[in-house]
Amino acid sequence: MLNAIIVDDEKHCQDRLLLLLNAFDTVLVLNVASSYEEGLAAIKKYSPHVVFLDVQLHDRTGFELLQAVPDINFEVIFTTGYDTYALEAFKFSALDYLLKPIAEEDLHTALEKLTKKVSLQEISKKMEVLFHNLEGQKASDFQKIAVPTVDGLSMIAIYDIVRCQSDVNYTHLYLKGDRKLTVAKTLKYFEALLEKHHFYRAHQSHLINLTCVDKYVKGKGGYALMNDGSHIEVAVRRKEDFLKKLMG
Repeated sequence: MLNAIIVDDEKHCQDRLLLLLNAFDTVLVLNVASSYEEGLAAIKKYSPHVVFLDVQLHDRTGFELLQAVPDINFEVIFTTGYDTYALEAFKFSALDYLLKPIAEEDLHTALEKLTKKVSLQEISKKMEVLFHNLEGQKASDFQKIAVPTVDGLSMIAIYDIVRCQSDVNYTHLYLKGDRKLTVAKTLKYFEALLEKHHFYRAHQSHLINLTCVDKYVKGKGGYALMNDGSHIEVAVRRKEDFLKKLMG
């Protein structure tokens, strides 16, 4: 049984989530809070397993609430209307979120993920990435990304990623210092996350960091020489656009 708390400043949103959660016999809602202050008090009192947390709480935010919690030893599922900046922040930190109005199927998916045991260290890493990135004013200011690997969760500085190489449903991340990580995410996933951070899909199987390109070698089989020594082919149909992006 998962002990849960709902923190949301809108009554109809509270009622909607309560109604949906009542259909799950694995979740027990211990408290429903309507403000930053009530939410913080409820977390300290009940020590929940999971908190459903609204991003906007009157004139405060759910992010501020989390920063006020001494030890975050619970899972967080954010609830929000469509907010591009917030959604990007969640994706970069590998945190779960539900878009309002919350759909039953989306809630079911989120709860299924909670059945997998997550260490306090992983929760801490996710929060660290979230708070670090939220110091910026826009998504393109984000500096770190949390990626799930075979042995847990890795926190990576975006500027350390030299290139990403597709391997069916996996992606190999090649990092500065001759490091490599294999992640159970597609290259398309990383392209969507990193395209605002000077990354470019040079080829069907490669996403490269433009700041790590040392040289472009012309020719029919033109390629980018990366600062890790790798030669990455640039697709013919992408060459013109690639050169524009590379030059600024």
